[in-house]
Amino acid sequence: MSNLTQEWFDCLQSWNLQFFVIPATFVTLLTVSTNPVLLVCIFLSRSLRQETRYLLVANTLVADLLFLIVNLATVFCNALGVHIPPMLCQLETAIVVTTYCCAILTVTAMVADTYAAVRWPLHYRELLPPARTIRIVVGLWVVAALYPVSMWIMMEMLWKKSYEKAPLCLVLISLGSIKNTNMVGVHIYFCTAAVICTTLIVYCYVRLYMVTKTQGIWRSRYSRARVTLLAHGVLLLLYFMPGLVFTVELFLFQQDHVCQDARVWINTVNMCILMLLPRACAPWLYGLRYREISDTLLQLLHRRPRLRGQGAVA
Repeated sequence: MSNLTQEWFDCLQSWNLQFFVIPATFVTLLTVSTNPVLLVCIFLSRSLRQETRYLLVANTLVADLLFLIVNLATVFCNALGVHIPPMLCQLETAIVVTTYCCAILTVTAMVADTYAAVRWPLHYRELLPPARTIRIVVGLWVVAALYPVSMWIMMEMLWKKSYEKAPLCLVLISLGSIKNTNMVGVHIYFCTAAVICTTLIVYCYVRLYMVTKTQGIWRSRYSRARVTLLAHGVLLLLYFMPGLVFTVELFLFQQDHVCQDARVWINTVNMCILMLLPRACAPWLYGLRYREISDTLLQLLHRRPRLRGQGAVA
């Protein structure tokens, strides 16, 4: 393990790939400065926090925040060659996989929620009251964390006697170093989740089109329905694409004939750019594009100068 990570680190240094930390830092800081503002808007407004779609948006933003913070810390440590304790490295792997999977499950649930709102508008409130939505959100976290946490416990039990200091901590190396029998479980986990989520998303969108095509909302080329579908489709693609790339990375990691430089390049681009793009776009497409959230944000911004003015008069 230590020899592999040392070779990986040397390859990073030879190609100067540590400079990928610059775009990763920029995107992370941009998102970290935006997501909390939207979360405050959602949770301070009683009407917003009572609606399923906004609770799901908030859950996506929370999962993205945790992912970005842990990912940026890992990228910085790898770029500087800081040795992360093996136990902490395995925990970081579990957190990254859990938060990534939770975001995927939540955006899938958002599509299903939109379908339910259009398909059963009269019974929608009864189907998804706030209490049930909160239970669904908790269930999404449990499902997302079940396999990664189990793998973390298993790796702790298998490797606790062979801890070695390594210059890198990568999810790819942590999962790719598992024995072949357990690698089958990793591939089944990712592939099954991708197939289920993709099938549900495609089904919901097809059914949505069939239900609404007679209402005339699709006739205009630049109708709100078309623009919304395009925006959500692009964002869903951005969320799913890094997972597909990571699955390819796991496959290439097991192939001895693949060039080490190619592995390092693919992993660095995926980790520092591809995985960050959907999280940079989500606040704007899933957050500020909702009129209620943008109105709440404007109200908060207008309220602060008014309060300051009253304080100055007093």
